[in-house]
Amino acid sequence: MKTLLLILLFGFLSCKNAYNDMPQQNDAAEYPIKKMSYLALGDSYTIGEGVTISERWPVQLTQALKAKNFDVETPQIIARTGWTTDELMRAIDEANISDTFDLVSLLIGVNNQYRGRPVEQFRLDLVSLIEKALTFAGNDTSRVFMLSIPDWGATPFASGRDREKIASEINAYNYVIHQETSARNILFVNITPISREALSDPTLLANDGLHPSGKMYLRWVNELLPRLTPQIHK
Repeated sequence: MKTLLLILLFGFLSCKNAYNDMPQQNDAAEYPIKKMSYLALGDSYTIGEGVTISERWPVQLTQALKAKNFDVETPQIIARTGWTTDELMRAIDEANISDTFDLVSLLIGVNNQYRGRPVEQFRLDLVSLIEKALTFAGNDTSRVFMLSIPDWGATPFASGRDREKIASEINAYNYVIHQETSARNILFVNITPISREALSDPTLLANDGLHPSGKMYLRWVNELLPRLTPQIHK
């Protein structure tokens, strides 16, 4: 009888030790580690006019993805304040990019609207840019995403201007973006309502009173993240 009890006790301890030796799951990691490259295309909003490098929304997005266990490299950014769609296209061509990327973002159009260019011309340029973005993403639509154009009419810079007209034109441009991304099954995230909160919350703007602050950019990332992470995890 004592022998039997010793055998059972030894078996229990062996099982317990075996369990303790098993690798434990990291509860903090939502997704398995995945190394990713990222190309961000755009204008002043993407390069982060008026904010520090760490406050740029592509950089904040990278940090947010890292917190979810995506090993995202420092984003390669092709963007400059004041660029229109055609200026961005020329810059992309001049960059002579041959690599493919795991993520490609596109945010462009505000300067087309500011300069009074026709919406239909914007559509033609946008389609070309989307096609370029898809090429950089290996023609994988799940790797490409677009943000809507913010409404600069909600900033002090627009004081004395027709804010309703600006908003209407921005809406028309964003409708085109929505149409063209939907037609290609590309993620489109509407951050324009957040930008309009700047009318009553000056902390959402940089010191120049026109461009978003790091705080607003973080709001964009928080809006984007829940829709982007399940998509790139596939």
